[in-house]
Amino acid sequence: MKTVTRIDLNDAHKLIASAAAHADQIGVPMCIAITDESGQLVAFERMEGGKVTSTTIAIDKAFTAAAAKKATHEYGVSSQPGAPAYGINSAIGGRLMVVGGGLPISWNGQVVGGIGVSSGTPEQDLAVAQAGVNGWLAEQAS
Repeated sequence: MKTVTRIDLNDAHKLIASAAAHADQIGVPMCIAITDESGQLVAFERMEGGKVTSTTIAIDKAFTAAAAKKATHEYGVSSQPGAPAYGINSAIGGRLMVVGGGLPISWNGQVVGGIGVSSGTPEQDLAVAQAGVNGWLAEQAS
């Protein structure tokens, strides 16, 4: 079995390619960010037509997913008024994202990076992020 301790540039390109292929399939050009396990940006792509305003959002979704080791949509639920993490979205200078589209990337039970996607609906962003992770995992297993 392969050993992966952190996402590198080669991995990031594969994640972006798998995510972008799904974005093409659903007809929504996306901004796609990949970070290492500490949330530091490794690679970014704004597909032709991806929203300029989504650049920072995608990067911050990947940062949140990797550094907090939690999917961004999970924070969305727990950050509502009255919930245990209410107001967490203002943490870390506002970088902590609570909208779907950010996923931690895990290998052998360890978070090795994060993917963040933005430009569609939260559901589309999440589906594209998941496609990126699924494509990368499938390649690791081969």
